[in-house]
Amino acid sequence: MPPPSVLPLGLCPPSCTRRVSPPPCLLGPGCAGAEGGDLPAELHRGASRLMTVSEGVNAGTPAGGRWEALRPTCTCSRAPLGRLLSSRNFSNLLGTVYRCGNLNFTCDGNSVISPVGNRVTVFDLKNNKSNTLPLATRYNIKCVGLSPDGRLAIVVDEGGNALLVSLVCRSVLHHFHFKGSVHSVSFSPDGRKFVITKGNLAQMYHAPGRKREFNAFVLDKTYFGPYDETTCIDWTDDSRCFAVGSKDMSTWVFGAERWDNLIYYALGGHKDAIVACFFESSSLDLYTLSQDGALCVWQCDTPPEGLRLKAPTGWKADLLQREEEDEAEGEGEGEREATIRGKATPTAGEQQGKVKYSRLAKYFFNKEGDFNNLTAAAYHRKTHLLVTGFASGIFHLHELPEFNLIHSLSVSDQRIESIAVNTSGDWIALGCSGLGQLLVWEWQSESYVLKQQGHFNSMVSLAYSPDGQYIVTGGDDGKVKVWNTLSGFCFITFTEHSSGVTGVTFTATGYVIVTSSMDGTVRAFDLHRYRNFRTFTSPRPTQFSCVAVDSSGEIVSAGAQDSFEIFIWSMQTGRLLEVLSGHEGPISGLCFNPMKSVLASASWDRTVRLWDMVDSWRTTESLALTSDALAVTFRPDGAELAVATLNSQITFWDPENAVQTGSIEGRHDLKTGRKELDKITAKHSAKGKAFTTLCYSADGQSILAGGMSKFVCIYHVREQILRKKFEISCNLSLDAMEEFLNRRKMTEFGNLALIDQDAGEEKGVAIPLPGVKRGDMSSRHFKPEIRVTSLRFSPTGRCWAATTTEGLLVYSLDAQLLFDPFELDTSVTPGRIRAALRQRDFTRALLMAFRLNERKLLQEALESVPPDDIEVISSSLPDLYVDKMLEFLASSFEASHHLEFYLLWTQKVLLVHGQKLKTRAGKLLPAIQFLQKSVQRHLDAVSKLCDWNRYNMQYALAMSRQRGMKRPSEPPGSEEEEDDDSLHLLGAGDGDTDAEGLLM
Repeated sequence: MPPPSVLPLGLCPPSCTRRVSPPPCLLGPGCAGAEGGDLPAELHRGASRLMTVSEGVNAGTPAGGRWEALRPTCTCSRAPLGRLLSSRNFSNLLGTVYRCGNLNFTCDGNSVISPVGNRVTVFDLKNNKSNTLPLATRYNIKCVGLSPDGRLAIVVDEGGNALLVSLVCRSVLHHFHFKGSVHSVSFSPDGRKFVITKGNLAQMYHAPGRKREFNAFVLDKTYFGPYDETTCIDWTDDSRCFAVGSKDMSTWVFGAERWDNLIYYALGGHKDAIVACFFESSSLDLYTLSQDGALCVWQCDTPPEGLRLKAPTGWKADLLQREEEDEAEGEGEGEREATIRGKATPTAGEQQGKVKYSRLAKYFFNKEGDFNNLTAAAYHRKTHLLVTGFASGIFHLHELPEFNLIHSLSVSDQRIESIAVNTSGDWIALGCSGLGQLLVWEWQSESYVLKQQGHFNSMVSLAYSPDGQYIVTGGDDGKVKVWNTLSGFCFITFTEHSSGVTGVTFTATGYVIVTSSMDGTVRAFDLHRYRNFRTFTSPRPTQFSCVAVDSSGEIVSAGAQDSFEIFIWSMQTGRLLEVLSGHEGPISGLCFNPMKSVLASASWDRTVRLWDMVDSWRTTESLALTSDALAVTFRPDGAELAVATLNSQITFWDPENAVQTGSIEGRHDLKTGRKELDKITAKHSAKGKAFTTLCYSADGQSILAGGMSKFVCIYHVREQILRKKFEISCNLSLDAMEEFLNRRKMTEFGNLALIDQDAGEEKGVAIPLPGVKRGDMSSRHFKPEIRVTSLRFSPTGRCWAATTTEGLLVYSLDAQLLFDPFELDTSVTPGRIRAALRQRDFTRALLMAFRLNERKLLQEALESVPPDDIEVISSSLPDLYVDKMLEFLASSFEASHHLEFYLLWTQKVLLVHGQKLKTRAGKLLPAIQFLQKSVQRHLDAVSKLCDWNRYNMQYALAMSRQRGMKRPSEPPGSEEEEDDDSLHLLGAGDGDTDAEGLLM
């Protein structure tokens, strides 16, 4: 009887009756994984507690059976599942750089922290990289507060839910709910307190410290005073006082402690809502800015050192006698919440001997007749630099307190939502939520440090380059953007299309991008010169819905949405070669066979047709389907075809024999949500939803499917079972996220979602309808629906990407948390590996390190090999370990600085085992492409460095030749001779004409 197949525990079906709970560690207290042992801790805790159950084996004892140090296993009848697909985690968010909320610079001033939807992205401006933190809030992020030391951040969403995040370990430390919508949050400069503005009040909390606490947020004081919503906060340098601005056109100065000579009253002088307020450096002087573009300068008659603490007893002149007595009684019991109320107009007797404010000046940003709303502001105290942003996309730089204009610039035609200045005052970050734009401007040199913008509308399609280094995306805004997967930045945008882009793809060389659009054109872009070098059109205008390029890069095909035809062009000449007709519905997908000259086309007429390019484009086969075809794709080896249909099925076909080999029913796995305005339940609305995009994994064993849902499903093709479902978003600010209707929004008059909450808010420059005085009745607020529009697997096999409503999500293999030993037994331990290295038995040490599969040990064993012995050890590696060696070398290029050493290893391994590797080319292709991507990245970096060094050396050489030489005196007025001499300034040397010519 053949042994049963093994499946990890938790992945076997619920009906399996042979589940085995993991027993205690087999080796007992003396296990090598215990303290002092040399077995890995992960192996001791989890992997060594495992066993395989076979017939006649007692589950409680190892007698008669074999204990294996692998995974928790089960003996149900299904095949083992791969670890790679299910162990991928969210890696990065591309395509969207800013949505809403406030921007922050880190304490070193080299990175910008930007809220993107319900996630947070950190843009490292010094190293040119972007990274999205592995956390998400329930709604879109409203504000982010950064601690002074840069270690902690408080992230608050629109629903009032807060996350305490450690920026060092990139993890969530605490969850909290402020029970209301929070507008802003700010830490005190000493890091001991933080203040939030919520409604018409401000609350001060004790900031979380280094010691472990049960509740990280402890409320200290609640401040009342404003009559309308509070909008902004600013602290003094010594953390003694803070100012709060409000929509009631007043600003309040509150004390962090009970100051005897500071009473709380309103500072007026404005005619619109307060947008920002700033303290002067080491002073209580204040600047306030309102939405109508007015700046008030307030002078305080008392320095910060002049504030006197209130005595703990004898508070008889205060209005809130009862609260003070309660606080005095509670001082011995510990810290308690205190409520402090300000007074808008205190009496003259109350102001006697107290801190007084007087308005020195009032300035206006808008000229006469200009009604440009001020929307954001930031102030740098050391340089006295005030940066203001307006609804028209203009920002000004002023020097205070003289209000001298330094310069003004227009960055877009949309509202500037947030402004931040770094610690040195050199860089200014600007965020425009309307365009999803993030800019970092260096005002002294008047140049951009960073200029990034996502797609204005949703992304529709994406494609990986053959080496996995770049991703190209197309959107409904007609733009084509190319992203670097290593840095996360977009480095080129093509805007030639005049309508939405429907399909993008790379050619086999990786330097040409072909796109299709609804404007009736198919365009080819060159990544060397960044230009549109080919434009393909049809004889009569038509809208193209998809595009495909064959493996040679010579044939371009596109499917029409309205004429039901397929057009074939030549890439070399740009001429139309053929028009393929036969479909009776719009073409929904095209795909070329990677190994043969066969084109597959899917249509809404319930057929998939196979066209032979060699035999005069004849239809070789027509595959009949049970429903409309929505997507089609070939397996990487070309031996299988997958089709997604409108009835939520995925069918698999043998393209050679036109025989269906299997099908997957995905209706229940799609699990669509219910929209806010839906009249039917999510279960019934799911009947009209289906998978709209398909993609095979790099090895062809699994297939990814996504559609009008928040889930991406990964299926095992041969077994036709679901491996894993990835939830791409948990953002409730998007529509169709919840499965059931929110009863809180249902009233006797109807659904509250029908009411446009933002209709009364005047944001930006709006052109209202005639007669409308408040808001714009022509504008509509809508929630974008969550969906997956395109899926692609990286050719390197280590990550996959999805274009969604939130942006371009990249999921990669999390190698840090993965422990996956290979043919491991009890004789393989870290101690024995190091002992073999000391005995200079490098081959044995390498093989044991591969079997244990711990990266640090493997790196230690590999780098202990002398360079002269690399060729001998490479030739002694068994074929089974060559694949693992190539994968390890490719991943080592990304982190290690020993470039020549690892290049030598790569060269020797490929030379020795090259002939044998050719026979397994299909299986090794992802590893080879990953290796090529890593080597190419180093080649680009080193070549740029060499060119720069060469230029500097030639410049230094030319300048040294000029030193000590005197220019001949010229008679006054001889301009021609002066010009001629200036041209030969670097040419007067001994004769190295190449260097001189290059310099000129």
